[in-house]
Amino acid sequence: MQLKKGYMNDVVILLIVGLVAGYLSGLIGIGGGIIIVPILVYLMNIDQKTAQGTTLFMFLLPIGILGVYNYHKGGFISYKTALIMAGTFVVGSYLGSKTVMAMDTKVVKQVFGAFIILIGIKMLLNK
Repeated sequence: MQLKKGYMNDVVILLIVGLVAGYLSGLIGIGGGIIIVPILVYLMNIDQKTAQGTTLFMFLLPIGILGVYNYHKGGFISYKTALIMAGTFVVGSYLGSKTVMAMDTKVVKQVFGAFIILIGIKMLLNK
């Protein structure tokens, strides 16, 4: 799906999705992609790879800047930990996106779904 002029319903949906995903990211620390990717795929009819790439692009600059500010004010950020992960996150993101480009879209969707299920089961069963 490509947004075209006059598709205000799509724009409104995307604005609401961004708000809800941002809120949940700030509230419980989940990756907004867990919310955004399925909505783009199933509600907006965007293919899996495009949904993932679009979500990553959305995060490129504004990723949680105001949420980070609030956590900073509360003293709840380990800067050393974040900086260590950030360096390898960039490399991992690049390698992961290259891998996805070589995969069938159906398999990408299945991997995404399996990951969400496994994480959910772990969280539900862990004490």
